[in-house]
Amino acid sequence: MGNIFNGFISSFFSGFKEGMHLFSSRIAILVNSLFLFFVYIFGVGFSSIFAKITGKKFLIITLDKHAKTYWEELDLKKKQMKEYYQQF
Repeated sequence: MGNIFNGFISSFFSGFKEGMHLFSSRIAILVNSLFLFFVYIFGVGFSSIFAKITGKKFLIITLDKHAKTYWEELDLKKKQMKEYYQQF
């Protein structure tokens, strides 16, 4: 009788453990998806809207067929300290 009861208990707990593992992995997928959705909307979405309002261009995506190169010269001379505070 004790052996049957122990087999039932171990079977129950192994099934319970497997079910909890499946449940937790599905909840983690749901929570991560919702979290990343809101991070994208608030982080990327609002940044994009703000950049469009202010006219900020992060990438130059227009192509000039007559340009020899798209290389931009960096002005690496020393500037006044005030200019370094408003770089972007």
